Amino acid sequence: MKERSDSLTLMGLIAAQSRLPANHPIISVIASKQSILEAGIGGEQQVAEVLGRYQFHFRNNIFHDLSLSSDSYFQIDHLLKTPYYGVILETKNMAGSLEFRDNPPQLIQKREDGQIKYYESPVVQLERNIELFSAWLAERDIVLPLYGAIVLAYPKQHVEITPANTKILFPNLIPPFIKSLSQQGKRLDTNTFNRLSGEILRCHQTYIPKPICESYQVPIQDVQPGVRCISCGKIGMKKLPRTWHCQFCKVNNHLAHRGTLVEWFLVVKRTITNRECREFLGVDIHTAKRILLSMDLITCGTFRDRSYRMDFTKKR
Repeated sequence: MKERSDSLTLMGLIAAQSRLPANHPIISVIASKQSILEAGIGGEQQVAEVLGRYQFHFRNNIFHDLSLSSDSYFQIDHLLKTPYYGVILETKNMAGSLEFRDNPPQLIQKREDGQIKYYESPVVQLERNIELFSAWLAERDIVLPLYGAIVLAYPKQHVEITPANTKILFPNLIPPFIKSLSQQGKRLDTNTFNRLSGEILRCHQTYIPKPICESYQVPIQDVQPGVRCISCGKIGMKKLPRTWHCQFCKVNNHLAHRGTLVEWFLVVKRTITNRECREFLGVDIHTAKRILLSMDLITCGTFRDRSYRMDFTKKR
């Protein structure tokens, strides 16, 4: 029912690294964050592939990378819904040996290089998601038993201590686990089952991260301006009549400014003015106005106070 969305956070991290000086003090922090995020996404993709390949012999819907709001905002890696129950899966992709401590709840990672790192227990995350999704269902007068499990994306991950009351699975064990759950008792009728699927999709909220400069306190003047070439990835395309020209690979692209403005909103600020657009793209006031009006942006203010904001919930 819902595939995994592209990560706006990852897009911002990647764009920021190529727009900051190589010796910038925040580069190593951003690179480390990118590595952790890519590992997590890779693990979720592995689980999605397993669920996509397997054909369950009962009615079901599968949702990946789901963001909903009940008492608070919550994010579910994977949700499988049947008329009899729902299954929430929390995926982890972490190298080394793992210890799931129950008191206090904690995940300890022992890496091969000897480093030891401490994290919030995924058990707590899973229980929180089950509780919040149950409340979300109750708000809609729907009763559906919920089960949960933590999935370790690759069998090479070693678990020294398992949690006392939470199932730990590798991806190939997900289908047998789901099939083992009881399909007895009260079930959702067809209309309610379909209504719930539509409501989940309708209420999903795209996660929009804070711009990198705001999250990591990076001065805006540290960010390199210029239009990025979609072909070779280098920054510094020149504006020609009705197109942009790359000085490096000689490619022309009349829409190159679009991707560059997406980078502005992910890296620099949530809003942009005509003046900021001129300085970032290297164009005159009239070209900037024409570009901003062509981008289907949300307009705020009037005349000299006018600014523009991108709606990332729309497909581009």
